[in-house]
Amino acid sequence: MQKWFLFFFVLFTSVTFAQDLQSYQLYTSKGKKTSFKKMVKTASDKDVTLFGELHNNAIAHWLQLELVKALNENQAIAIGAEMIEADNQDELDDYLSTIIDAKAFDTLARLWSNYDTDYRPVVDFALENKLPFIATNVPRRYASLVYKKGFEALDSLSNEEKAWIAPLPILYDPKLPGYQKMKKMMRGHSNDNFPKAQAIKDATMAHFMYQEMKRTGNLFVHLNGRFHSDNFDGIYWYLKKLDDTMQIVTISTVLQSDVTQLSEENEGVADFILVVDEDVTSTYR
Repeated sequence: MQKWFLFFFVLFTSVTFAQDLQSYQLYTSKGKKTSFKKMVKTASDKDVTLFGELHNNAIAHWLQLELVKALNENQAIAIGAEMIEADNQDELDDYLSTIIDAKAFDTLARLWSNYDTDYRPVVDFALENKLPFIATNVPRRYASLVYKKGFEALDSLSNEEKAWIAPLPILYDPKLPGYQKMKKMMRGHSNDNFPKAQAIKDATMAHFMYQEMKRTGNLFVHLNGRFHSDNFDGIYWYLKKLDDTMQIVTISTVLQSDVTQLSEENEGVADFILVVDEDVTSTYR
């Protein structure tokens, strides 16, 4: 009787464990499994954290909020995001100061369609905790202008408009891996200005982050698409050009069919890699 009991216990335990599902796993750059606690500890010792997301990934958005909460417990932080453009900083400040409510903010600012589900929780955390939140991205019309006519087209902007972008002339290295990859991905559908349109975003986000850091000295947590900081270029490269002593932690979000081991192609893309199961529901398609 005891042998049968032991047999069924082992069988039941094995089936139960086999049915356990894991939606994500954190890894170091070298592919070693790590924990959220270790990631927070590492980020706490640095000047900037660049959280590279997949824009429609719910787990990435949840972990961004949890990271902001954890870092805010022991030090002064500032938050910034690609998803709000620099010329909407006044509207963002008015919302954070409760001069306007959420409905007015949504009306007055150009917010992404997934703002309510994916970014509002972090903005509201800043509101509740009186934290600086910086709208770092270049207004999209200027990125579009660069795509059509190159950096030279920015020279014709008014001084007011130039205040919403990184100082001219824009430093640019077309050999950076991210920009090279963009050209290859869009082969036949892009020109030399395509990666420049990405670069004006990277340069501008780095510029406004740096301005806030000089003002407050706070640890800066920045939310951006992974292609703006993967492989330690993009925003990272521009920040280092502004201050090569700056200590920066990068996080990248990737999808895999198996989260229990980091795939070789995703090794080294960031200091920490958030691997999410590819079957996790997206916040939008």
